[in-house]
Amino acid sequence: MGLIWLVLAGVVVWALVRLGRQTEGPRRGQWRVAATLVSAALLAGGALALSRGAWIAGTGLMGAALWLVLASRVRSVMASREAVGDAEARAILGVATDATPEAITAAWRRLMGRAHPDQGGTEGLAAKLNAARDRLLRK
Repeated sequence: MGLIWLVLAGVVVWALVRLGRQTEGPRRGQWRVAATLVSAALLAGGALALSRGAWIAGTGLMGAALWLVLASRVRSVMASREAVGDAEARAILGVATDATPEAITAAWRRLMGRAHPDQGGTEGLAAKLNAARDRLLRK
């Protein structure tokens, strides 16, 4: 019986560590929190079922938990992969239609100073800024 409690404690520690590493935006973060909690419950149920000799049910619960963990780890497509039009790119960076590459880079640096994830911004906003800069500098 002590091994069951050890496995359950391990599942709880794993869930707490995983919840502490959440870095996505609010909607994606809520999905990962819910998936972590449900998968922790499935892992605990699977460990309990396996300890009582219910091999099929325990294996099924463990498999479902592992699938849920892996499904919640898949990151959504980054905003930089999306096509950004010229007008949208200029609006994001706040530059005029006749802006020079130096002005575009200066606007990008100014905005990235606030939008970078290390400075309190989000990955999505930083990716949009990068996509806008790349679009305007390619022309």
